[in-house]
Amino acid sequence: MYAIIATGGKQYKVSEGDEIRVEKLDAEAGSTVTFDQVIAVSDAELKVADAVAKASVTGTVVKQDRARKVIVYKYKRKTGYHKKNGHRQAYTLVKIDKINA
Repeated sequence: MYAIIATGGKQYKVSEGDEIRVEKLDAEAGSTVTFDQVIAVSDAELKVADAVAKASVTGTVVKQDRARKVIVYKYKRKTGYHKKNGHRQAYTLVKIDKINA
């Protein structure tokens, strides 16, 4: 059984027991989160639209962390212009506990 959920402007295909990285959620490590935006659920057949209107997915927050640094380097030739920046995106690691369909 799997479900397709939407959170943080992205869609994720999840099954029970999966660990996924989602955009940062406002939740402490160890707390429970519920994803209400369920797009599709599949057990034997794929259900969408009104069939999954009341479906939800619950998970436990494993940790809050930041990803590896991405280097952004801007350069214009012949002018002496160059600029180096780094960015670390914050994320939340969530372990999927149950798909309520």
